[in-house]
Amino acid sequence: MKWTAHAKSQVRHIHDYIAQDSVLYARRVSEALVKKTIGLDTLPRKGKKLPELNVDAVRELSLYSYRILYEIKSDSLIEVLAVIHKRQHLEAEEIPRDQ
Repeated sequence: MKWTAHAKSQVRHIHDYIAQDSVLYARRVSEALVKKTIGLDTLPRKGKKLPELNVDAVRELSLYSYRILYEIKSDSLIEVLAVIHKRQHLEAEEIPRDQ
């Protein structure tokens, strides 16, 4: 399991935003987002295909009001690409992935 710098930055941004109201809930949400990805290396197709791409290797998990976007790079590598709010409009070309 590998988190891209982009995805890590987004989780930090989410944490900092929530922390303006509650440091406790900010920590809980950011930890829960990371924990949600544990086990993807053994069950990589756990998430659903990303409708914006319709590519089998790019999938998403949902938690609270967030989408965790990830890509199955190989049998031994899952890469978390981004963590975005569910209401955020997402275009296929905005998904940060190596091609």
